[in-house]
Amino acid sequence: MLQGNNGVRRNVNLEAVLEEARQRFADANPNSLARHKEAAASMPGGNTRAVLWYRPFPVSFVSGDGCRVTDLDGHTYVDLVSEYSAGFYGHSDKTIAAALVEVIQGGIMLGAPNRYEARLAAAVVDRFPAIERVRFCNSGTEANIMAISAARAITGRSKVLAFREGYHGGVLTFAHGGSPLNLPFPFVFGDYNDIEGAVALIREHSGDLAAVIVEPMMGGGGCIPATREFLQALRDATSEAGALLIFDEVMTSRLDYRGLHGAHGINPDFVTLGKYIGGGASFGGFGGRTDLIDRFDPASPGAFSHGGTFNNNILSMAAGFTGLTRVLTQEASRAINERGDRLRQAMTASLEKQDVEGVVLGRGSLMNLHFVKGPVDTPAPLDAADPSLIALWQVEMMLRGYYVTSRGMLALSLPFGDAELAGFVDAFDDFLSSNRQVLPSRTA
Repeated sequence: MLQGNNGVRRNVNLEAVLEEARQRFADANPNSLARHKEAAASMPGGNTRAVLWYRPFPVSFVSGDGCRVTDLDGHTYVDLVSEYSAGFYGHSDKTIAAALVEVIQGGIMLGAPNRYEARLAAAVVDRFPAIERVRFCNSGTEANIMAISAARAITGRSKVLAFREGYHGGVLTFAHGGSPLNLPFPFVFGDYNDIEGAVALIREHSGDLAAVIVEPMMGGGGCIPATREFLQALRDATSEAGALLIFDEVMTSRLDYRGLHGAHGINPDFVTLGKYIGGGASFGGFGGRTDLIDRFDPASPGAFSHGGTFNNNILSMAAGFTGLTRVLTQEASRAINERGDRLRQAMTASLEKQDVEGVVLGRGSLMNLHFVKGPVDTPAPLDAADPSLIALWQVEMMLRGYYVTSRGMLALSLPFGDAELAGFVDAFDDFLSSNRQVLPSRTA
């Protein structure tokens, strides 16, 4: 055992421990391994969605029920991935399933307005205070593209302020310097929760700044909540500069019945939506002030053209309306977010009890484990984390029957109850206790 410069435990056998765990994982999942190898013949890496890939290979699921999933080798897991927050309703919710069966039997591809899209739009407008009008699309990525593009067209300006390590979709990802596949918008970058720096950037670029886009809590960036003061400063500075403020609530709208902008009492100009609001089917949406969204009214002279074959597809419209109005009640929203707060507190207590350096960031039903010293209110300190530690945690938790992400993020679904919470905390505590020799110490 070695002592690092930062005073935490370092064990020369961490990689050996990780490889041994991965071997046990591979031995336990021969059918998933075979499927993975077969898939690699037609898909690069045997995969078509990068976030679902992890070493040694991702298991394949054959069914789901409630908050549980079953893989090709017959193992059942409590699901804390929940489709990276899209699976908020769990698997096979009976109310949503019944709505889907009804519309499938009535015809899937109708090619016209249907009886559900206006109902879903009305439910979204009723639920989220900043959304006075809404347009639908097919993903959160698409929603953010449309909001940014609309902001640039409306203002006649070009630049967009985003925040380092943020994620707003597959072509709007800013982790580790950004992706070479990003759209070529002229971005300006600030630091999350840095009020002084963000306001200075908005003022510096005000002559050509079209929009600021921000998540009220970073999702892919590690579940770092924004302070209300930071969000209010963005609201004030963009209003002063004549730029438009976009809240990306693709993930965070689930964290309060009215969305996080509703919880904070701060109305942006645009709100983007996605993931769970489709009720388990593909979904995206962008909404906001009436005068902005009405630029898309086809009956208006010079209207923005907004197409998309599946924008109002009957499956997403019916499942989304049913889920938002009949399943995600105000009580259900409150209960699952309170349960998430309790889980985060329990995991923090386990880290302290086991003398392991780490933080569990987040709010409500979304959170992220990081093996770094806290507190953390901006992404920079997360760079100190050893990725092998989260990789070990993921494999070991899956071997214990809990499906978790490869980046430490946890997303709870509505069927996740107190029994599942208690079981997960016990498994997490056992993981910490069993691997203390390779985990960073608080007191070393």
